[in-house]
Amino acid sequence: MRLITLLNQCHPVRGFVYTGARLSPDRTTIDVHVRARRGTAARCSGCQQVAPGYDQLAERRFAFIPVWGFLVVLLYRMRRVECKTCGIVVEAVPWASGKHHLTNAYMQFLAHWARRLSWQETADAFRTSWAQVCHAVEYVVTWGLAHRTLGPMTAIGVDEIQYAKGTSI
Repeated sequence: MRLITLLNQCHPVRGFVYTGARLSPDRTTIDVHVRARRGTAARCSGCQQVAPGYDQLAERRFAFIPVWGFLVVLLYRMRRVECKTCGIVVEAVPWASGKHHLTNAYMQFLAHWARRLSWQETADAFRTSWAQVCHAVEYVVTWGLAHRTLGPMTAIGVDEIQYAKGTSI
């Protein structure tokens, strides 16, 4: 089974195609080229609306979940779009947010391991920096706080009560 087939099964990206995977010349990373699917319009990174393409920028590298001890990097030439409300901006890609060089899947992966190991041990194990692990944890916590639902509460439980602590009764 090829790596591209694995990526399509495990991490399909709507509107984009994995075009090829090669071992880098230094044999430390697997470079996976990504391109926009033909006929797919780009989305504005500001308002998320479909906008016409303007041109392409230089190739960007996005760190992805390591496979078989190799770092996996998604390579993509970001398109600039001409949005009616935001002007000329870089397109939004579904695998990363903002100017991050880590994919969302990799940030979730690092944050999961950071729960089990120290952040430095996680960084060492996956050949990344402590700052990237910290950033991944911040991303997952922010996402969790934005998407939490407390629901209708009917009761609040109290575990311990300290009566008159700090007062002279």
